[in-house]
Amino acid sequence: MGKQLLKSRKFWAAIVGVLFSILSIVAPDFPISEEAASNSISVIMAYILGVALEDGLSKKESA
Repeated sequence: MGKQLLKSRKFWAAIVGVLFSILSIVAPDFPISEEAASNSISVIMAYILGVALEDGLSKKESA
């Protein structure tokens, strides 16, 4: 299971989102607006949902 997790696109997208959120809290002087940070996290969430949908549909077709 561990190797599958490390190869997961959803996992790495979630890690990037979490790191981005932590960066905005830890370094409030980081040169990015709150709106841009929110938009970036929204894009990451949409990517994760899209990959999950793609994975789910590919498993359904192969069954």
